[in-house]
Amino acid sequence: MIKENDSILVFEYFTASGEKDKCIISEAEELIFALLDDLKDYNVDLVINKSYEGIVKKYDNVNPILIDENIIGWLEGNAGDFSNAIFIAAENNNNLYNITKILEDNNVNTYTSSAEACFKSSDKYETYELLPNTIPQPRSFRFKIDPKGYWKRAIENLHEKWQAEDPLTPLKLIIKPLMGVDCEDIVIIENIEDLTLDLDKIFKPGSRVLVQEYIDGVDISVSLLSDGKKAIPISLNQQFVELKGDKGTYLGGKIPFDSKYKDEAFEIATNAVEAMEGLKGFVGVDMLINNDEKDIYSVYLLEINSRFTTPYVGLKQISSINIGDSIIKLIDGELNIEDLDISLDGEVEFRKSGESLQIRRI
Repeated sequence: MIKENDSILVFEYFTASGEKDKCIISEAEELIFALLDDLKDYNVDLVINKSYEGIVKKYDNVNPILIDENIIGWLEGNAGDFSNAIFIAAENNNNLYNITKILEDNNVNTYTSSAEACFKSSDKYETYELLPNTIPQPRSFRFKIDPKGYWKRAIENLHEKWQAEDPLTPLKLIIKPLMGVDCEDIVIIENIEDLTLDLDKIFKPGSRVLVQEYIDGVDISVSLLSDGKKAIPISLNQQFVELKGDKGTYLGGKIPFDSKYKDEAFEIATNAVEAMEGLKGFVGVDMLINNDEKDIYSVYLLEINSRFTTPYVGLKQISSINIGDSIIKLIDGELNIEDLDISLDGEVEFRKSGESLQIRRI
């Protein structure tokens, strides 16, 4: 719990580590500056790359800690100097888990999900097996890309087994990394004859992949807040996702998204977050509205993101609550989740355009 004169350690992985890719850094900047604005009533120790020195000076409540190294290396030597932390990072290279573990090992109070929850939710198959059967998920299986190509026969056998259950409906497969973000390295197998050994050019031998039945539908997500035990949905979001052959691209989204399946999506997402111990703070659940109305399930859960996701920058503009402040008060026990009165005023669309993230009210 934050005492009156205590500060909060705040950082975002890419802006702290000095990432130069404009396509990546544009989204990272929007996220970290949205969080800083939410925390304007707190004393903040902000770890950020030296290149941002001029920008962060405008925050009166922020003590900038300028570094010129990877944030993980910096944390290993300095995390023990802080009592509280809230940060933004993604699952790439296990960064989200590794950062959380360093903070926990140094007894830092975090306003984000636990290291164990980050690890389990980062692994898509681990999530698939952990969640109860009452939560609809696409059939999934885990494979290892071996250098001799045995994985190909294993996937062909799986396809044959699943296809036999409904021989009149052509079965499509989707292959993705066990721990991936923003739809990276997603492969759609329209016909099993298209499965070639070229797949190991996308997924390195030794890597593990998730193979799922492909369900045609509308990509959505639900943003939630959680106090570690109970969760409350904030918004249903449309996701702009482009899938072409062996390339999947996350392009942005729209908040809120109007759908007759909103209540169903909210219920599934809430049950999923509450079923996985340790999920706290801002949580995003990626989902799909099924286009096949004959299917017994209208909404499927795809994965859980135990972290701040891009919709946060849109919600920042239209939410009736201060999300960052609410997270701290929820986890510190100063606010009951049942007392959160959340409404959204307007609509926001955010799109990746070239090297920037365009955000506009609509």
